[in-house]
Amino acid sequence: MDEHVSSGARSRRPTPLPARVAVLAVAAAVVALLLAACSAPGGGTATDDRGPAPAQPGPSPYGVVFLGPGDCSSRGPVIREVFCRSEKAAATVLARHLGTPSSGPPCPDPTDFVLHVSETGTGARSRLTTGYACMRNLEPPHPGDPGQGGGPLTVVGDCVTASRAGEVTETACADAGGRAPRYRVESAVRRRAQCPDDTDLFVSLRGERAVGCARRSTGW
Repeated sequence: MDEHVSSGARSRRPTPLPARVAVLAVAAAVVALLLAACSAPGGGTATDDRGPAPAQPGPSPYGVVFLGPGDCSSRGPVIREVFCRSEKAAATVLARHLGTPSSGPPCPDPTDFVLHVSETGTGARSRLTTGYACMRNLEPPHPGDPGQGGGPLTVVGDCVTASRAGEVTETACADAGGRAPRYRVESAVRRRAQCPDDTDLFVSLRGERAVGCARRSTGW
């Protein structure tokens, strides 16, 4: 279509805005769109239904892991984490692992007992919430030491009695009672073939050297 003008008048093209003014105009339009998006229909205001942000846990005086390595526990039916210099401290943590003792890494040999740990609730301080702690008493007795007849592990130097079902029971080497024959674990190897020729009993152990070579004791 041809453009017609009245007599005495000239056609004018729109004068372009300076670049700076154009940028400001675009920015103003974006702000207007954002304000409109934050308004609820009907003139109300939109609310954030996500709830308050979770509070960050405060610093722990015992470290970031409940009963972590080097921490100490109290004694009694309810085990609590306490300062190691406290008079309530009874045992220290040698190692801390996830899972269960039967499926997780073995505890160190000096372990006297194992605690099953479950840290729950809003005060939980770490992701290490379910697992076990390998404990050692701060003072004797140490049932986990070789030959003492206790502890969660059978180690070199321990004594055991064997049953007909192929199971062994750890017993104190100094215990002279009982009629069952006793065997002392003399060494630990990777395979049965590596045991000495005079081995009388093979005992299952934990760790890389999972075969205990035991000899029948003649002292009882």
